[in-house]
Amino acid sequence: MLKQLKAACLLLIFISSITHAQDASPKADYTLITEKFDSKVLSEERTVVVQLPKSYAGNPDKKYPVIYRLDGAATLVMMNAVLESLQSQRAAPEVIIVAIENTDRLRDLYPTVNRDPNGPVGAGGGGAKFLQFITTELMPAVESKYRAHDFRIIAGASAAGAFSLYALQKKPELFDAALAYSAAVWWNYGATGKSTVEFLKNAEVLDHYIYTAIGNEPAPMRPYYDEMMNGISENQAKGLRWVNNSFNNVPHNLVSTAASFNAYHNLFYSEFMQPKDYDGRLASIEEYYARVSHQRGEKIEAPEWVIRGLGYHYVTEQNSEEAIKLFKYDIERYPNMPDAYNGLAYGYEASGEYTKALEQVNRAIQLASEDYEGYQVYVNRRERLLDKLDKK
Repeated sequence: MLKQLKAACLLLIFISSITHAQDASPKADYTLITEKFDSKVLSEERTVVVQLPKSYAGNPDKKYPVIYRLDGAATLVMMNAVLESLQSQRAAPEVIIVAIENTDRLRDLYPTVNRDPNGPVGAGGGGAKFLQFITTELMPAVESKYRAHDFRIIAGASAAGAFSLYALQKKPELFDAALAYSAAVWWNYGATGKSTVEFLKNAEVLDHYIYTAIGNEPAPMRPYYDEMMNGISENQAKGLRWVNNSFNNVPHNLVSTAASFNAYHNLFYSEFMQPKDYDGRLASIEEYYARVSHQRGEKIEAPEWVIRGLGYHYVTEQNSEEAIKLFKYDIERYPNMPDAYNGLAYGYEASGEYTKALEQVNRAIQLASEDYEGYQVYVNRRERLLDKLDKK
């Protein structure tokens, strides 16, 4: 009994220390600004909450991509948790979020009037006006006042998911991505799902990203959704990136929570290119970082260690030819970096070309000072290579 009591006390102390550590952690440092618009298009006042990134004030020349998030500021807490996790790994940029508050949700978010008796007959039909408000009043006002660049995302759940798909169809030149969580495509006998498929069928090239997700939706939702999925699968325009997830045990109102990580993780290109993104052409590295730069609104170059890491990957795959090609490219890009030469030395050593490996590691040693972090690694490689050559 005494041992159990001691264990319980230790557990309480441990939990308490975690709680205090969490309480002591830095709080979110976002700037939230409530903006009100007297909309001529909608003939009413509309409210949005603009969330500026943590780095906004300290980077006066930096511009940020914008997420237009339907259903208002209540969505910010969950979005921030996901985006901060990705940003900590340089897998997403900081963003401006424009959270659009609702007035008449059904009117605004559905582009067609509903005739399906499974829902409120006669509701909806204001989607075109709402999109006009967003594109001709809201976006120009927000993007002239705040430092936004022209990479834009529209996101929403349920009715707002249907509207996100509609917005991309109607204004593909303005929106680069649409995130549709459990989009209510059953509305008006599947009108939005059908128009989405028709849009994709007619688009030969579409350099956009669409994310769709669904939970344990019953009829009438699921048949219309599955019909849309089949249509998207059969009509993917060149350049389109489409990701779909099914969460079979997740209810409708939790799909956005379940799906948000996958939505943003697949949308944003990491600053650290992975082997899966390399197709064997050195040009694919440049192309990848052009996409990263496009999303972030600033020039992002492939880091030396990332290119070298691709080379290491092919060494482990026993593809020395590809590895050496990448290591040489790394040196071409970073001719003054000793690690680049050590990478090529590693590639040659792995392929049994010890003389070439020794030449490259000597160049690494020449470029590095003795207090350089990798200096001793280079020296050890040189000694190992000399020993191997001596035994030949």
